Amino acid sequence: MAKWSQIARRIRVPLGFLFALLYFWLARPSWRSMTLGAMVVVPGLLVRALASGHVRKNESLATSGPYAYTRNPLYLGSLLIGIGFAVAARSWWVGIALVVMFFVIYLPVIRDEEAFLRQKFSGFDEYARRVPRMFPRLTPLSGNENEPSAGFSLDLYGKHREYNALLGALAMMAALVVKMMVFFRVK
Repeated sequence: MAKWSQIARRIRVPLGFLFALLYFWLARPSWRSMTLGAMVVVPGLLVRALASGHVRKNESLATSGPYAYTRNPLYLGSLLIGIGFAVAARSWWVGIALVVMFFVIYLPVIRDEEAFLRQKFSGFDEYARRVPRMFPRLTPLSGNENEPSAGFSLDLYGKHREYNALLGALAMMAALVVKMMVFFRVK
């Protein structure tokens, strides 16, 4: 499994672009589906933005902000974005492909990243015991107020180039509007 997780890590971004093309081809958006989808995409973008502003990769174990609720807020945000776009597309095939990609690509990558964090940070096992892998706790993990990344940092958000998720989501929504207007003659 370790070897597959390394392969999955390398192919996930190119596969994402391929998936975007398939997505656009299969999408049959409507104003209603896009509105409902956006209601899930926006929280996903917010979760990712907040998480990127709290994580100091390879420097310290992030346990504040969204990391006080879930160990993988960036992936949770991506999952929400994916679900939102599946709703916007109005295509079961897109939803099925999203689920398959999550289990085949992202779950092994998450496990591999957690193995790395376990080796790098002595407090990871205790953190993992108290904070769920994906679906968030209802209350934040307590006792992490003194963590170096305890507050949101706009500099970290920029350093991690998280704005690309927002730009990509806006571009795909715009493409769906164009597809709707041109191919489905929606007014």
